[in-house]
Amino acid sequence: MSDEIDDKSKDKPQEAADWPSVDDVKPTEEGGPSARTGFNYQDEVAVSILLDMLEDPAILKTHCETHDDILVVRQSSDTGLRSAEYVQVKAIAADKLCSVADLCQRKNGKSGTSILEKSLERDAHKEISRFRIVTLRPVVSDLTVLTLSIGSVGREPGCKKLAALKTNLDGRFTGLLSPKGNDCGYWLENCYWDVRHDEVSIRNDNELRVAKISTQQKRTLLPEPAVVLLDELRAWVKDAGAAKWDPDRDKKIISRDKLLAWWNSKLSEFIDAAGPSGGKLVRKMEAASLPKDVIDHALDLRRRYAEQLRTPRYSEPDECEELLDRVNAETQSLRSRYVAGQIDLDSKAFHSLCLDKVNAINNERPEGTVDRSAFLIGCLYDIADRC
Repeated sequence: MSDEIDDKSKDKPQEAADWPSVDDVKPTEEGGPSARTGFNYQDEVAVSILLDMLEDPAILKTHCETHDDILVVRQSSDTGLRSAEYVQVKAIAADKLCSVADLCQRKNGKSGTSILEKSLERDAHKEISRFRIVTLRPVVSDLTVLTLSIGSVGREPGCKKLAALKTNLDGRFTGLLSPKGNDCGYWLENCYWDVRHDEVSIRNDNELRVAKISTQQKRTLLPEPAVVLLDELRAWVKDAGAAKWDPDRDKKIISRDKLLAWWNSKLSEFIDAAGPSGGKLVRKMEAASLPKDVIDHALDLRRRYAEQLRTPRYSEPDECEELLDRVNAETQSLRSRYVAGQIDLDSKAFHSLCLDKVNAINNERPEGTVDRSAFLIGCLYDIADRC
């Protein structure tokens, strides 16, 4: 027998003008802020959405644990209309594909507790409602249509797969409506199922995106400051999630303007405050009386190293990490011996020795592999700029 919904879902919906904004209404429940332990996966998803907001001017605000785990407020540049995307993050990884039954399963049989019911219940504000489900596990074939971008080929409104899903859901929840009077069909047409396989993969993707965004702005962040920046973003979303709506609503809502101001400040801190990129490297090489063309080439190699480091096409992650570890270890060893007086060379000769050591690391790689000497020398010059 089909499950019956609560009487309040059958009530006549209010006029659209009467609905309050998600930015103004206190959430009906605040379970998230009271149970933050172990939410690293959700925080990493939230960081990825903040990076979306850096790149997309249409995203105005991101809420952390207000009306849902994450809430994304957008404004259409064409119509000026605002939408609110309610994001549920499900970090539990059962050893099976996510199914329609999982979507509809109620806790202890209690009405309103299923993923679908809770998501559709969010449709209670003046913004146009959108929905997203983030899971570790992929979905069964019946739900794969939801993993396609909304409105994309194969997922047009009213297509056969969405119609079949609507019939299935309507059979499980007879007459289910949101507070605004929208049904399961509306939820299906406006829901995106976002499969994020694990925390590590999201974290790695976030690191790549920070490098990409900063490079596109011609202010490339090197790996160490990029990691610091991401750690601060994680702390930001964690603090926002832990805050209470009263009295700290502003802490829970991160606006694009606030994020951009923070981002630009961090870029200035990591890059501009130290003067031109590679400034310390230039001073060291000038003090060693190295020719200008050698210095210019060193700066170019360092820049290319920064741009390539987080590019997936560069090499396998394990190989990249192993090579950089070797360059760091060899450089530290040479520097320690030089400072201790165990290497009796002038600055020019020491520079040449360092290059020889790095080239030796490259030459020890298996025959037939792609030459990485320029990348590894760029790493050497980056180390010299930072130490």
